[in-house]
Amino acid sequence: MKIMVNGTPHEVAATTLDEALTELGFTDARFATAVNESFVPADRRGDQRLEAGDRLEILSPMQGG
Repeated sequence: MKIMVNGTPHEVAATTLDEALTELGFTDARFATAVNESFVPADRRGDQRLEAGDRLEILSPMQGG
């Protein structure tokens, strides 16, 4: 299915947020996620179903000052 990831279209086979993150290669880093502008906590990603056209945002913390 086609979803938007950080504003870029992606084709994924995943049906949940957790599966999509694995498919997209986001497995080792700490990051925050939102689907359609709603925050999804890490412990709820396996329950978050994805639909075609969903907008996924993945945000990583940055160091600096």
